[in-house]
Amino acid sequence: MSDYKTLGCAEISVGDKLPSLDIDITTGLVVCGALATRDFEPVHHDKASAVATGLPDVFMNILTSQGLMTRFATDWSGPEAVVKSLDLRLGAPNVPGMVMTMTGAVTAVDSGTGVVEIEVLGENNIWGMHMQGSVQLALPKEA
Repeated sequence: MSDYKTLGCAEISVGDKLPSLDIDITTGLVVCGALATRDFEPVHHDKASAVATGLPDVFMNILTSQGLMTRFATDWSGPEAVVKSLDLRLGAPNVPGMVMTMTGAVTAVDSGTGVVEIEVLGENNIWGMHMQGSVQLALPKEA
């Protein structure tokens, strides 16, 4: 039996805060995220290429950031939630050695459709805002 539970609209209110999540930014996360998303740009896996652009190390690609935003939302909502949309804006790069803290809050709840919207912010401990945006999730209809 699973310990995972999917939230229902009745349990959620506008303004609810999601539990924060700290993510260690490692070389493995950056490189594997880029390769898993078939992003072979050298700046995501070759330090010399990244340094040549003015950064201290390889840096995270947008698809990895999108995946982390999605994970943050669905870890909170539960396994039966369906991601309907994702809107993400990038800011400062994430490079190995940083910690990105993700926070979020519920901004809309439509109990008729089961759609919930959350605003998400991912800030690293060196340069600040790495990403911000919103995720819309469809929750299962209440029984």
